[in-house]
Amino acid sequence: MGKVRLAIDGRTVSVPEGSTVLQAIEKAGLYVPTLCHDPALKPFGACRLCIVRIEGIRGLPTACTTPAQDGMKVLTGTDEIRKIRRTIVELAIANHPYECLLCNKSQECELLNVARYVGVEQRSVERLRRTARTRPPDRSNPAFDFEMDKCILCGKCVRRCDEIVGTGAIDFCHRGYDTVISPFGGRPIAESVCESCGECVEHCPTGALSRKNLIVPESEIETICPYCGVGCSLHLGVRGGKIVSVSGNEKSPVNRGELCVKGRFGLDFTNHADRLTRPLIRREGVGKGVSAGDVDKVFREASWNEALDLVARSIGQIKDHQGPNAIGFLSSAKCTNEENYLFQKFARAALTTNNVDHCARLCHASTVAAALAAFGDGAMSNSISDIDHAEVLFVIGSNTTECHPIIGRKIRRAVKNNGARLIVADPRRIELCGIAQVHMDHLPGTDVALLNGMMRVIMEECLQDRKFIAERCEAFDPFLESLKQYDLETVQNLTGVEGEKIRQSALLFGNAKKAIVFYGMGITQHTTGTDNAKTIANLLMLTGNLGRRGTGFSPLRGQNNVQGACDMGALPVVYPGYQRIDNPDVREKFQNAWGRSLSENPGLTITEMVQAAHEGRLKALYVMGENPMLSEPDLNHAKEALAKLDLLVVQDIFLTETAQMADVILPAAGFAEKDGTFTNTERRVQRIRKAIDPPGEARPDWEIIAEISKRLGYPMNYASTAEIMDEIAGLTPIYGGINHGRLDRGGLQWPCVHAKHPGTPILHKGQFTRGRGKFHVVHDRPPAELPTSAYPLLLTTGRILEHWHTGSMSHRSHVLETLVPDSHVEINPADASRLGALEGDVISLSSRRGAVRTKVRKTHRVRPGQAFMAFHWREAPANRLTNPALDPQAKIPEFKVASIKAMLTVLETAAEDNKFLTALAENPAGILASYDLTTEHRKALMDGDIASIERWIGPLDERMQAWLKSRLIQENIQTVGA
Repeated sequence: MGKVRLAIDGRTVSVPEGSTVLQAIEKAGLYVPTLCHDPALKPFGACRLCIVRIEGIRGLPTACTTPAQDGMKVLTGTDEIRKIRRTIVELAIANHPYECLLCNKSQECELLNVARYVGVEQRSVERLRRTARTRPPDRSNPAFDFEMDKCILCGKCVRRCDEIVGTGAIDFCHRGYDTVISPFGGRPIAESVCESCGECVEHCPTGALSRKNLIVPESEIETICPYCGVGCSLHLGVRGGKIVSVSGNEKSPVNRGELCVKGRFGLDFTNHADRLTRPLIRREGVGKGVSAGDVDKVFREASWNEALDLVARSIGQIKDHQGPNAIGFLSSAKCTNEENYLFQKFARAALTTNNVDHCARLCHASTVAAALAAFGDGAMSNSISDIDHAEVLFVIGSNTTECHPIIGRKIRRAVKNNGARLIVADPRRIELCGIAQVHMDHLPGTDVALLNGMMRVIMEECLQDRKFIAERCEAFDPFLESLKQYDLETVQNLTGVEGEKIRQSALLFGNAKKAIVFYGMGITQHTTGTDNAKTIANLLMLTGNLGRRGTGFSPLRGQNNVQGACDMGALPVVYPGYQRIDNPDVREKFQNAWGRSLSENPGLTITEMVQAAHEGRLKALYVMGENPMLSEPDLNHAKEALAKLDLLVVQDIFLTETAQMADVILPAAGFAEKDGTFTNTERRVQRIRKAIDPPGEARPDWEIIAEISKRLGYPMNYASTAEIMDEIAGLTPIYGGINHGRLDRGGLQWPCVHAKHPGTPILHKGQFTRGRGKFHVVHDRPPAELPTSAYPLLLTTGRILEHWHTGSMSHRSHVLETLVPDSHVEINPADASRLGALEGDVISLSSRRGAVRTKVRKTHRVRPGQAFMAFHWREAPANRLTNPALDPQAKIPEFKVASIKAMLTVLETAAEDNKFLTALAENPAGILASYDLTTEHRKALMDGDIASIERWIGPLDERMQAWLKSRLIQENIQTVGA
């Protein structure tokens, strides 16, 4: 790109071609006021404050919309310009409220600052002021208020919502003096399509859009968001030892200042009254099946010394009597790299067991297995920024705009601004389908058939990259042979997708010079999860879309540090950096470094640990920052398993559902209360920094681990997390050049093999990590469970935008909990009609494993015969329903396919149902006459069918069961029925 030279107030400056005059002015180090300008947005020229005089051009053009040209002579501050600017601001203020001291924006108001700069005169404002128009403020959103009287119509909010977020929730309405900013139809913001991300609020120059209960921070600390795997950088505003504000870091290459609703408004959980502040020990004689609703009756407070001594003594006794493999360790994708490293080191060196795992087993273990087999690296091959350079984006099994919102926005912008073409393959009609060129709504569990069908078309049309295949890949011939059975007619019958759509998608992808596949747990959480991911790898190798900018294999990792937890060896078969425990040379290296003999036996996965606990083989489980009592499949089975443990230790920031079953609870510091690093979905290692102190006596996880290890005779002495990272770098080649000092200057993408290495934005350039990329023969297999007449609906579980994982953090955020307080199941209107269920009705969902009650949300996003439910709610735990069947390679459960049935409930809550039964026992005839029971409910009561009644209302005590089996109720039902 060339340069242009121009003079600004006599100063010569050089700027790239395509720059605006305003950018040239800024390059010259000069200032002109603006109110509508935003460097992230297209030039708009609404406020007219940046007017300039340009020699040879009539009038006073706006600098923000005028292209800089070679030889221009620009004046920015003549008397004429200053007078016009002052008048513009006076006109804006003339109809603006004067209550600046009461305004949330008072200390940050750009209008006020500009007014001071241009020298606004009060008498001029008074002369211009018209009769005040009072518009009622919109306070419907729990995160922010909208006061139209303070709006100056700069348009930043409208443009941010449209150009950056891609939602278009607000726009200019009416004309002239009556112009306002409003959602469609003048409805309140809460009733619009607003995602509550706060981009409009963050960039509003006045107090028209402002955070509720705004408190100005005393200081700001740069750190990383603790929610999803995108790894957004943000600034935590701190005042009085509390987090009072959050803003995006505009210098971050990951998010460029953008945040979603969770990142901007969902971090107040750190200040929540539910935080654990002291160690807790289960009271003697209180069984693990007892509800911990009244904490004081189940647990007693203890000193750190007592709790740590008890944990160490109990673990030591179990190791001595049952052996080290009777102990399991569940690490955390929410904890730092340093803490995950120390946790697995503690398990392996102090206790000589490889029974260590974390939640990647429940989300992307199949990705790691597939990518290691195909490429030699178990991670995303490219960078998030490659979205901007791709011609085709293929999203399969990922509701990206809800689960990874900032990446979802980038995809939206690539389609809208860059002309990228989007293919979506998802059983649901997700938001991205609205901008996709093709949407293939395949049946859940048919991903392999769909992708093989696409690849057969690519081969038939000779769109494969022959050079890439020949020079960089192996095992192509058997793979090619395997595609023969996937003709379009066969694939259409298997997937439910029209053959022409499959063909269209194949041609789009095959003809692209640069294409990326993005996928999430819609691919991985199947009994065929590893095969699904291998098929994606096959597609990318077939078309040569690896190792170049704008191409790539892009698994979108779930939690904030699930990539890092994998990197750190919190897995049962690898040490840090994916170095295998069965490699004698690798094992010797770690034995020498850690000073202990290490086991060569593969450890148990978390799903295997649960089963081993149920069978009595696993006696102790140490859980750090995870909540298997909501995240495991078949929760009833998981609860039975954990109740059988001799020792359950839970280390967390809240009394989670798992902590309620613990013998010892250790209060941990949250993300904002400690130092360390997270690694995001694109392998970028980034610093997190302590902003506030932990509440009460809570401690950072790494300090707790070190204390227990010392008590077990294996001291791990570190002065800081920086020292731990130095040890990681010395043992882990892919982290070899990473240290906290370098990361303080910015994140680094591994592999980063030495202290001067710049990091690796794109993997597999020129050569795969394993040498040649390997094609795999993969054939379709049906899910472990399919609908039947008894269980006719097919359930898929997942996440929604406003909540996260098991909800331990998001349900304790005021904004997030207010936005979506209740669980719901998405079902097609046709299925709702068959049930007789209206929007918002409570229904019972049951599978072969358990039952939950939740509200109905009717939508065409799901096909008839299918249902979708998020797993964030303890009140309606979707994983009571899910199938524990495992992928044989990665041991990941099949969360994405379970057969269920739905029943309309009599009353809204289980508590009301129990009141109903109690009243029924006292006055059967009178109570039954008051309720319109369904035939199914009446029959269950008539037959004394306890199993059916419990699916309807939940567990019954023995007295109620005995009463229901008696003949008294049946006789009364018959009487009322007659």
